[in-house]
Amino acid sequence: MSMNTIDAKTFRNMFLAGAKNLEINKEWINDLNVFPVPDGDTGTNMTLTILSAVKEVQNLSEVNMETLAKAISSGSLRGARGNSGVILSQLFRGFTKELKTVEVLDPITAANAMQRATETAYKAVMKPKEGTILTVARGMAEKAGELAARMDDMEEFLREIIAHGDAVLAQTPELLPVLKQAGVIDSGGQGLMQVMKGALDGLLGKEIEMPEVRPAEKTEVNIIADSGELGEITFGYCTEFIINVEKKYADQDEHQFKAYLESIGDSLVVVSDEDVVKVHVHTNDPGLVIQRALNFGSLSRIKIDNMREEHEEKLIREATRLAQGQKQAETQSELPAKEEPRKEVGFIAVSVGEGLHEIFRGLNVDYIIKGGQTMNPSTEDMLTAIGQVNADIVYILPNNKNIILAAEQAVHLVKDKKVIVIPSKTIPQGITAIINYAPSRSAEENAAMMTEEMERVKTGQITYAVRNTIIDQREIREGDIMGIGDHSALLAVGNDAELVTKATLESMVDEEAELISIYYGSDVSETDAKNMRTAAEELYPTCDVEVHYGGQPIYYYIVSVE
Repeated sequence: MSMNTIDAKTFRNMFLAGAKNLEINKEWINDLNVFPVPDGDTGTNMTLTILSAVKEVQNLSEVNMETLAKAISSGSLRGARGNSGVILSQLFRGFTKELKTVEVLDPITAANAMQRATETAYKAVMKPKEGTILTVARGMAEKAGELAARMDDMEEFLREIIAHGDAVLAQTPELLPVLKQAGVIDSGGQGLMQVMKGALDGLLGKEIEMPEVRPAEKTEVNIIADSGELGEITFGYCTEFIINVEKKYADQDEHQFKAYLESIGDSLVVVSDEDVVKVHVHTNDPGLVIQRALNFGSLSRIKIDNMREEHEEKLIREATRLAQGQKQAETQSELPAKEEPRKEVGFIAVSVGEGLHEIFRGLNVDYIIKGGQTMNPSTEDMLTAIGQVNADIVYILPNNKNIILAAEQAVHLVKDKKVIVIPSKTIPQGITAIINYAPSRSAEENAAMMTEEMERVKTGQITYAVRNTIIDQREIREGDIMGIGDHSALLAVGNDAELVTKATLESMVDEEAELISIYYGSDVSETDAKNMRTAAEELYPTCDVEVHYGGQPIYYYIVSVE
């Protein structure tokens, strides 16, 4: 029996089944990554992204194509992590723009939606690269367009698209030499295919245990303030919720709504995304906030915290900490936002490791998002951090190439501040960028100067391999130590972290080098770090050598040359 159309209920089951299939296969997808490093990989990022949308879908009280479109688009956008997760969210965003305009899907509307999905995802990436998830998505969209005019049955239609997607995926190593050399297909493309194959199972009504949305490993957004000067809390309740816009909500309405909230509170964040508005405010009367918000539609994900209670608990913890003589940084992650007047410029940095946190604090970074290789922060994490920086202009330093897209997505969702992403790909680049900020320059001039100066920095990262592979004609065994440079270049391989670090520096230092900075991780002793400094000074006597405690996991050393 043929199925010519797909209704909202069936599409909901298809989406949830696709998410479940991705979750089941995420570790296999992680293993397809070219570099065998123990980080937050493609499968993990894509799974966390889609599960954010799953949560929105499962919370729907009314299921139709329009409500599904909103839930999938908004949930995936806010939950997007890593480049692969952001691209997946953009595919969903484009697809649902077409989805919300129809009551059922047939081959023609599905083909149009897939084409729009591909166009949206390509536009989201500054320099699209073929041989990736984008190529696989485009190949399936083109096949859908070809089939739609001559095919009615949705099952047959989807099967042929999936078969073509697998064929395109198999060709990705021919388009991206690094894949061919490592003997793998594109991991992001494979993740997309798992979503599609799960969706087919959902269409066929196969018994599928729907994904359980568990709390993700939390990316900590840390408020950097002087814990010795907590001060009085003027507004006691941190109030957050989502408005599902069902009534008039034009720019003027938003302006008046924000003005009202500012009159009864502070630390205000109002972020609009089509028909969904996220609200965060500190107030003494959450009821008034909620009452006004109900004028625009229904509310969901309501969260109200008594900050005065948290404040008292913090004081108790702080007193205990001082009595025990612990370091100040150990308790800052739960410090409530300190009420301060709005300033002109603020900074957010993504960082991992207490030593690196302290370095950024010393450079006047306002907020630190704890994350990086082991857990890429989501767009939602970025929005939370931006909302807590009380400044007209906010600079974000992602300090990881896999976090830049998520930061850039957040920029488009913020209306009450100017947010500038400085595309730092490594910690040393981020440090150099903020050092080159000058208050006398305009925002645009600073962005240009910070970016220009950080691009002069060469970075090497020393870590270990978690599986066997071949990179740049070099055979790598599980447990080997690798030196990885800019643009994912393999600089050195060996069995000893010190020797690999020396070899990595040798490939980075040239006649123009003046400064070598060494950041040692949590698995390196201070003695070993000092020995590394001595060795670097002996090898490169014309360079200044600095050693800093980074405390980062996974990476024994992060080294930079300027």
